[in-house]
Amino acid sequence: MFLAETGEEMIANIKPDMTIKEKYIDSLKFALYCMTHPLDGFWDLTHEKRGTFAAANTILVLTLLIRILKLRYTSFIIMTVYWEDLNIFLYLASILFPLSLWVVGNWGLTTLFDGKGKLGQVYMATCYALTPYPLIQFPLMVFSNFVTVEESQFYSVLSALSLVYAAILVVVAMGQIHEYTAQKNILFTVATLFAMLVMIFILMIFFSMISQGVAYFISLARELMFRI
Repeated sequence: MFLAETGEEMIANIKPDMTIKEKYIDSLKFALYCMTHPLDGFWDLTHEKRGTFAAANTILVLTLLIRILKLRYTSFIIMTVYWEDLNIFLYLASILFPLSLWVVGNWGLTTLFDGKGKLGQVYMATCYALTPYPLIQFPLMVFSNFVTVEESQFYSVLSALSLVYAAILVVVAMGQIHEYTAQKNILFTVATLFAMLVMIFILMIFFSMISQGVAYFISLARELMFRI
């Protein structure tokens, strides 16, 4: 009886291998599950291999794309864009740079304190946690063209909620992949933010030293050319 039941369970658990496209679509859909069931979702994302880097990169690209589209298609009542002063590369870097600092800083700290997540898992979970942003901001962008000045406050509240929602998902995701308690997770979230500030400070000093070194050699070359 036991052998028969075991055999049936084994047969039931055997599934045909999914193609790369099917796995990608399944992992992309799983982002919606992570939104509504963050505790179970982010646990399964890494521990059960439900997430993929392809889907994570797609969510990140969609987030960046929505940020750019908002500049063009959000109503002027809500957002005024001065295109002559806008550098699109710096605008995108203002998103990618903090994201990179967060991933590296969180992984670096948690590695020293028994964190279970790997660098790739931290990146993947962070990207999946961004899902609410493009999903909420896109309809808001369309909605902004049909609101009055008085109704624009509704837009601002929903826009802020999308950011808060994504931030909460990021924190929950880190707790799940590192297998931290709630208190320890909050502690390392604050520590990661502090580590990001430290890394920014170090990078500023580094680039300042490089610029001074370059300026010194340029002045030295000019002096040599003048004497020759």
